[in-house]
Amino acid sequence: MLKEFREFIMRGNVLDLAVAVIIGAAFGAIISSLVKDILTPIIGLLLGGADFTNLFINLSGGSYATLADAQAAGAVTINYGVFLNAVINFLIIAFAIFLIVRQANRMRKQPEAAPTTKECPYCRSTIPIQATRCAHCTSELRAA
Repeated sequence: MLKEFREFIMRGNVLDLAVAVIIGAAFGAIISSLVKDILTPIIGLLLGGADFTNLFINLSGGSYATLADAQAAGAVTINYGVFLNAVINFLIIAFAIFLIVRQANRMRKQPEAAPTTKECPYCRSTIPIQATRCAHCTSELRAA
């Protein structure tokens, strides 16, 4: 059983998954910092410091100025402002990841290599691009 477990752990898929989880956690911290420390303050400035945290519906019947006051009093509340903040943060994070992945894909794109073969116009076989005569049908090829 120990041997089977060792073989299972040493499979490429398991190691790749472990590396992906670790890198994903580190990348998640970077994205969270990007959103929290850079993008959210800019968006907050553009929206005039809008904060939805204190938007709530009090089901207990009392009147409270802030959500923290209502929670401290033990009031039952529907915290739709906190939900709106979570949705907005999700959209910001998703957009930031989209931009990063899009840029990474652009940088990873390899330029297309020049072709090394061409097709013989007579027999349609593949021949080297420098060929002046087809090796298959022996036809003389025009210089391109």
